Amino acid sequence: MDGPTLNLADRLAACLRAADPADKLACVRALHADWRVGRVDAACDVPRDAIDTPGRPHRPDLVSPHQVPRRRPDTPAGRAALVHALAHIEFNAINLALDAAHRFAGMPRAYYDDWLGVAAEEALHFELLNAHMAAMGHGYGDLPGHNGLWDMALKTAHDPLVRMALVPRVLEARGLDATPLIVGKLRAAGDGRLIEILALIEHDEIGHVAIGSHWYGYLCAQRGLEADATFRQLLADYDAPPLRPPFNLAARRRAGFSEGELAWLTTL
Repeated sequence: MDGPTLNLADRLAACLRAADPADKLACVRALHADWRVGRVDAACDVPRDAIDTPGRPHRPDLVSPHQVPRRRPDTPAGRAALVHALAHIEFNAINLALDAAHRFAGMPRAYYDDWLGVAAEEALHFELLNAHMAAMGHGYGDLPGHNGLWDMALKTAHDPLVRMALVPRVLEARGLDATPLIVGKLRAAGDGRLIEILALIEHDEIGHVAIGSHWYGYLCAQRGLEADATFRQLLADYDAPPLRPPFNLAARRRAGFSEGELAWLTTL
């Protein structure tokens, strides 16, 4: 076997800067494969310059969340808008996973194992949704999107504990809550293939939120913080998107939310 090729920070930076979706997917898969067989220098404490603007294609145009087209699955146009919105989320999720590994040096090796795996799974999700969109006669960039996910990445850029709390455990967990409602509407619309894709995504996203929960708990324990109370305080301190029912309590339980947190959610 050849020796390691570049250090982890450099490889992550290359993937973050890739703008073309196909290039980004290929970069992520190559990095994940090389990391798993030891072809990446695993020095996790190498200083790195943060990348606050990751690569993205010229389209879609970024607008306010209120200007994104409605995504009702009961019409072809609405279903196309839904798939486009989901693909846009997954493209941003690739960058978020890469950034979690790139921005925060000095974490245990298992942390980088986890987030490189997440990036590879988000790349697969984007690919599947993009292919489904193509089968519907559309492509990524045909409709506008918003930048809310990356905005939260920047708000949490200073501290991995805050990042783990507010990106996986808030933004991604909201996706777990939304999936059953979307699937119910898709059944009525007869889009079986999209239901299959969403089942895979939900399975993987439970794992992603669980990874966020694990590292959030790890960092709270390291700093002597009570995890549940700290989470609620961070929601207020960072003006996080409000948590609104209905909550997918079964998925959240599998994703590492404590029974105390789940009981608190039922009071909202």
